[in-house]
Amino acid sequence: MAIRKIRLVPDDILRKKSRPVEVVDERVQELIEDMLEGMYKAEGIGMAAVQVGVLKRIVVMDISDERNQPIVMINPEVTHSEGSQVHREACLSIPDLSGTVERPALVVVKGLDRNGKPQELRCDGDLAVVMCHELDHLDGILYTDIATEFFGPDED
Repeated sequence: MAIRKIRLVPDDILRKKSRPVEVVDERVQELIEDMLEGMYKAEGIGMAAVQVGVLKRIVVMDISDERNQPIVMINPEVTHSEGSQVHREACLSIPDLSGTVERPALVVVKGLDRNGKPQELRCDGDLAVVMCHELDHLDGILYTDIATEFFGPDED
């Protein structure tokens, strides 16, 4: 495992669309482990592969208080969304800034787990926010594209 460099705005790769994973092999497993390690080290709650310079449709997240319940989604796709919620978001690729963003209150996402097996997750609350934020990354969308208000590092 290795800590991969987190790409920061204005790195052009963050605006590119990620490609589907064709085979969940050893290289994909290594990337997932590297992403989780980097996310935890950076004290983040989510990361998309593009944020470490890899244009593959892979996201990892962990919103648990203990930071021991990682979620891995390969080739994720929203199959249902409903409702609305407004949250303040930040991003490992955009340090020292946060913003107010409206997201669905509930999303259902299907894809593959870290072993390549089909999975479907029902995400609400904070998990829905993180999931949507990370899925946007896979399409080159940053939360700053849809935020309605911004806050610097000293603003609460």
